[in-house]
Amino acid sequence: MAFAPVEEQLTYIKKGLAELIPEEELRQRLTESFNTGRPLRVKVGFDPTAPDLHLGHTVLIRKMKHFQDLGHTVIFLIGDMTGLIGDPTGRNITRPPMTKEDLLKNAETYKAQVFKLLDPVKTEIRYNSEWLEPLNYVDIVRLCSKYTVARILERDDFAKRYRDSTPISVHELLYPLAQAYDSVALRCDVEMGGTDQKFNLLVGREIQRDFGQLPQIVATVPILEGTDGVEKMSKSKGNYVGITEPAEVMFRKLMLIGDDLMYRYYELLTDMPVGEIDALRAAVAAGREHPKQVKMELARRIATDFHSASEAKDAADRFESVLSGNQGAVTDDRIAVSQWRANKLLVETGLAGSVRDADRLIKQNSVSIAPAGGEFRAVSNPADKIEPGEYTIRAGKFYKHIKPAA
Repeated sequence: MAFAPVEEQLTYIKKGLAELIPEEELRQRLTESFNTGRPLRVKVGFDPTAPDLHLGHTVLIRKMKHFQDLGHTVIFLIGDMTGLIGDPTGRNITRPPMTKEDLLKNAETYKAQVFKLLDPVKTEIRYNSEWLEPLNYVDIVRLCSKYTVARILERDDFAKRYRDSTPISVHELLYPLAQAYDSVALRCDVEMGGTDQKFNLLVGREIQRDFGQLPQIVATVPILEGTDGVEKMSKSKGNYVGITEPAEVMFRKLMLIGDDLMYRYYELLTDMPVGEIDALRAAVAAGREHPKQVKMELARRIATDFHSASEAKDAADRFESVLSGNQGAVTDDRIAVSQWRANKLLVETGLAGSVRDADRLIKQNSVSIAPAGGEFRAVSNPADKIEPGEYTIRAGKFYKHIKPAA
């Protein structure tokens, strides 16, 4: 097949990357691909240890899409065997084991979610049980002989746990080797992961050499800051945007991010070229564009990716209605709800993305409630019980009209 010029490909691939190791090798591999018509094999592994993804996960998925856009083969690797070990990256304790059944169930939801960005026809889906499960004891011993304990303990998380006398289980030491063997089995040209995966990805280069293969190029993506602009996006921190959340909720959360953060989201969460993002930033700085409109375009783009253009437009219209004070346009009917504890009520109505998110809003004195025809009163305690009835509940500038479920 015909590929774009090498430098053009490289520029598109480097957009939003944290590190490319080594860049010159990727340029050489792309040149060979351009001359021979052989697409590169690009692998990303996902251990399906939780059922849902948020925008932080999609930074990596979008880079897979970029390789796919350029005509290369993207391998969506489901770690149904490595998931049984549990990736020790960033852990200060051993992960509790998961069952194969739970992993496979979560894997099905992952597939449904990642194909909102990836082309399923052009994506190679593999499970690493295909080659890891058949390994016998001798095979595993031989694999382990290719790496030393001293090198494994160079990992920051292992080194810290060792210094702190925190237990490290032997099976955790096998994780980087199992991940590296995936690259051997798939004959990868490129492996991508978060910056916290750098050690594991580099082990793959060394193990491929031991098996007589060209070492893979390592590409890492940044860890995405959450909507608070400070900490890593995480459901447990309540600063996330889930990709299965309604378009209206996604849009509202994205409109609440800081103006500086929106350019980083443009870079990591959209396909917009870097030059266009820089031009947007310059236009806002010069007063030719209003940051609110630039942020609304960002929210529209992201909501469209995971829903549709019409749902994103509806979400934008509802948001504008709230800002203009047209509260009645937020919902036409009263939502029937069943949870009457304050924080759970916010989640059920879509005014908060999680209980933790709801707790934060309440503690910031951003939530109030009014009975039909009555006055608003502040909600001060996330655990407050609301007497079932008809109310208007407000979180910041957003309103929902509610009634008890039948």
